[in-house]
Amino acid sequence: MHDVIVIGGGPAGNKAASLIADRCDVLVIEDHAVPGRPVQCTGLISDEVLELSGIRPTILNELYGANIFFPNGKSISVSSNERKAVLIDRGEFDLLMAEKAEENGVKHKYSTRYTGHAISGGAVRIATNDGTMTASMIVGADGHNSMTARTIENNAPKEYVRGIQFDIRHRADDQKMINIRIGSETAPGFFSWEIPFGDITRVGLCTSMNARPPMEYLKALLKRTGLDGHDVVRRYNGRIPLGGQRKTYGERMLLIGDAACQVKPISGGGLQPAFRSAYSLSETVSEAFDKNDLSEEFLSRYERRWKQNVGKELERGYRLRKMYTSMSDDEMNRISEIVDKEKIRNMLNSGSIDHPSDMMIKMLGHPVTLLRLMPTMIRAMMR
Repeated sequence: MHDVIVIGGGPAGNKAASLIADRCDVLVIEDHAVPGRPVQCTGLISDEVLELSGIRPTILNELYGANIFFPNGKSISVSSNERKAVLIDRGEFDLLMAEKAEENGVKHKYSTRYTGHAISGGAVRIATNDGTMTASMIVGADGHNSMTARTIENNAPKEYVRGIQFDIRHRADDQKMINIRIGSETAPGFFSWEIPFGDITRVGLCTSMNARPPMEYLKALLKRTGLDGHDVVRRYNGRIPLGGQRKTYGERMLLIGDAACQVKPISGGGLQPAFRSAYSLSETVSEAFDKNDLSEEFLSRYERRWKQNVGKELERGYRLRKMYTSMSDDEMNRISEIVDKEKIRNMLNSGSIDHPSDMMIKMLGHPVTLLRLMPTMIRAMMR
């Protein structure tokens, strides 16, 4: 019997497993044959995520800012002398995270699909396509469509967005800036992106679930940007859970990453909150084994800890998201006029992709900006 079985061999699962393995016998089971496949991520991460990962992936490009295009075609540029993000090969990143976990004593079992679990006799019996496994507890790290999270009643995320992206054979003129486009015709409920890396440009978008299929918007975006005639090298798609869920713990079980809806609502990024939450998870697991108490009540301290760590940013981000999704294209265009001022651009230039709500708070701390934004914000909040 293992101390802990982690369901899901992505970065969140392997980060948690690496930390737990210092104290416990840990097995990670993954339903795919290899880590990192299929890829369902832009691969855009911050230096903070790089540091938290503990690995050195290949960096495909360094990004220093973004050109933000509003519905009326107006754009503003936000840039810095310091790099804001790096683009990585997400498949390689996942593989390196798995190898790092194995260096720390974690075992892996691939092509093994979790189908459910039951608690009896002071243990968890995990049903898989390869038979039954036993552990003292489990960690659900099985992504946006988490089966482990669904074993907790009424535990769905508040919402999902769905996305699609293509790697297109096209060399962008500016290799250091991302293009971001917003508006109901481009990506209702979220935004689109064009990320350069050498002779390839990664083009994608996410939309709310009640919008038309993302492919329709992507085809229109490619045509509008003149990229529709270029070769498509790779295609990706997936869903992102947003807004949190009721619980991230249960009897002999903890959740992490997308399975715990630990995702930034503004950008859809999940690695930074998941990696930081892994330390809260490891601390809780260590205490639980020391006290021989794997009850739901004892494990609930994990949720308090990770929310103290990253919960404030996620809560703020979701409030800002709800405001954003309530805005009309005209209101977004008006905001472009307000933020296109040198002082406001300087605030945006100094921001971090891991803490986007901090930038908004800085902007709202500027009296003139606050007065000009207030009518639009009030209208959005009242919808």
